[in-house]
Amino acid sequence: MARIVVVGSINMDLVTTVGRRPEPGETISGESFALVPGGKGSNQAIAARRGGGEVEFVGAVGDDVFAGELAGVLGAAGVGVSRLRRVEGASGVAAIVVDGGGENSIIVVGGANSRMTELSSADLGVIAGADVLLCQLEIPVPTVLAAAEHARANGVTVVLNPSPVQELSERLWAAVDIAVVNEGEAAEFGAALDVVPHVITTLGAAGAVYRGLDGRKIPRAGIEVEVIDTTGAGDTFAGVLAAHWHEGPEAAMRWACAAGALATTKLGASVAIPELAEIERVLGPA
Repeated sequence: MARIVVVGSINMDLVTTVGRRPEPGETISGESFALVPGGKGSNQAIAARRGGGEVEFVGAVGDDVFAGELAGVLGAAGVGVSRLRRVEGASGVAAIVVDGGGENSIIVVGGANSRMTELSSADLGVIAGADVLLCQLEIPVPTVLAAAEHARANGVTVVLNPSPVQELSERLWAAVDIAVVNEGEAAEFGAALDVVPHVITTLGAAGAVYRGLDGRKIPRAGIEVEVIDTTGAGDTFAGVLAAHWHEGPEAAMRWACAAGALATTKLGASVAIPELAEIERVLGPA
């Protein structure tokens, strides 16, 4: 079982479903509303755990009404929360609109995630003891850099999902072993990805493709499902990929593509992440 440390964000998702997304300046009626724990870091941690990994989460919640529930969801999923800190102020939130086709629009307010500006000696110790470090960009980038460089110095595989897209230094890219990007992110980062030894590009329903530093490419077809909500599908892919990376890129993508597809069949992010048994049923014999 891979030991995975996720350094990242945790949010409360405010999810509204609509027949279609509104045009600028337009008011429309929604169909439903739900509060669903999410955040890219938390989603990926839960996905890695449900995908078969042993997971510890390094992140922050506020002192508001959402904090206890956010921490509880991680703990209930079997994710270690000894390095989940509480800070003054609001927890992170994400306002999500999901249309009738399952596509979403998201506005993220960082809250406590924005105050993850340093790593303690205990945080660094947990990272050094992992097999895989998994990071995203919903916390301050200098914190991601510190985590990645400490992991690299201790022989830990560094996986970066560089989302939401922003300019990153050559120093950070040099500390990354595996980048997980969607097609839009791949286009945005372009040549910056050339220094990363392993790049996995997700293709939505079409699956994913792996590119090695030697130019080797491995495609993986997607699994056909009835899409309800794509929120969190990419996070599910990244978490499950990290949990199975030790099996090699082809096997890891097989697991990740199945899990990502299953995550689109339910409304919400963390609540839609499939359990290991569900993924195994879809995959069948290797």
